[in-house]
Amino acid sequence: MLSAGIICEYNPFHLGHSYLIRRLREYGATHIVAVMSGNFVQRGDAAILSKPARALQALLCGADLVVELPLPWAVSGAERFALGGVSLLDAIGVDLIGFGSECGSVERLKEASLALSSPSLREAMRQSLAKGSTFAAARQRAVEQLYGMKTAELLHDPNNILGIEYLKAVGRIGSGIAPVTVQRYGSAHGGESGSGPYASSGQIRNMLQNGRDCSALMPPAAFSVLQEEIRLERAPASLFRAERAILAQLRRMTRHDFALLPDISEGLENRILNAVRQAAGLEDLYFLAKTKRYPLARIRRIVLSAFLGLKAGSASGFPPYIRVLGIGERGPEILQKAKAAAKLPIVSRPADLNALGDRAGEIADLENRAADLYALCLPKVAPCGLDRTEKIITLPYRKGGPGSWN
Repeated sequence: MLSAGIICEYNPFHLGHSYLIRRLREYGATHIVAVMSGNFVQRGDAAILSKPARALQALLCGADLVVELPLPWAVSGAERFALGGVSLLDAIGVDLIGFGSECGSVERLKEASLALSSPSLREAMRQSLAKGSTFAAARQRAVEQLYGMKTAELLHDPNNILGIEYLKAVGRIGSGIAPVTVQRYGSAHGGESGSGPYASSGQIRNMLQNGRDCSALMPPAAFSVLQEEIRLERAPASLFRAERAILAQLRRMTRHDFALLPDISEGLENRILNAVRQAAGLEDLYFLAKTKRYPLARIRRIVLSAFLGLKAGSASGFPPYIRVLGIGERGPEILQKAKAAAKLPIVSRPADLNALGDRAGEIADLENRAADLYALCLPKVAPCGLDRTEKIITLPYRKGGPGSWN
């Protein structure tokens, strides 16, 4: 048994995701674990498909076990996103972590990881930050000064950055997980245009929102799940369907309320508050709040956090449990290994979460509320309470939707 873990969003599952799983199998992995974001994702948006549907896509396309990256970590910046995912993979007991990168070299990414962990880096960044540079730009400039252009240029590409954060997280928790990277091909991460079979998730989402055919860009099994979800009016989800609810929530908030949100610093709560008072829509709000110093992704995450009720400390520490979303043919073998290690409790029923202590109960409550609000983002609004009753997706399945696939 050689198990490999992937930290992912699968928003939605496409051919590039299949390629990574196939390469890990070629590397020798007998079991594949996916730690997947739930109904909301890192870019501060609703996932285009629900987590049960995306878990099913993953299982049908090669994953053996899908577990959830809890909401606070799933909608955090790269460092906390990676730390949450790696800590779960370590608790499950995987041997490898596999990820795509633009450079395709673990050794180069390790060099950058060491650079970002250097005590002298923060001091080197200080001057750029004082001049109004974004955190990312200041960090890249400091790495170039201290370690040279070749290392700094790795920080320009999003998949490289995530890979570096995975390596940092492995070192931080003292895990023995070995990294394996596969060079990324096709459209840029998050890009909404491109050609060839390896499209980005952003490109596919854009096609879906515009009613265009994306079947050639997804494995047939994943596309079949997407079609079924569209037929049942559960996809494509869009945060903009809940636009007025989001604006209503933000208009009730005070400056103090905004100051308690994740990613708020240096008086950013004042800028967000002023933008909320002027904005007539979400795009308007994003435009009014973002600056060179505060990029769009950060603003989107702050707005989403306000809507979902997240606070600055919500993603502190590590996820307190392993919540199973889907089990494939070899999934039980992975779970047996995780239970033997006993690093974290394994949750197969949402009702069990509240019995695990205050911290787990707090995260469970956030997940439940987020699922109820996600239901407003669907083409056909769904009732509350689905996250408390959803069953684990298992193979084989029968059609009819995530609630009847068991």
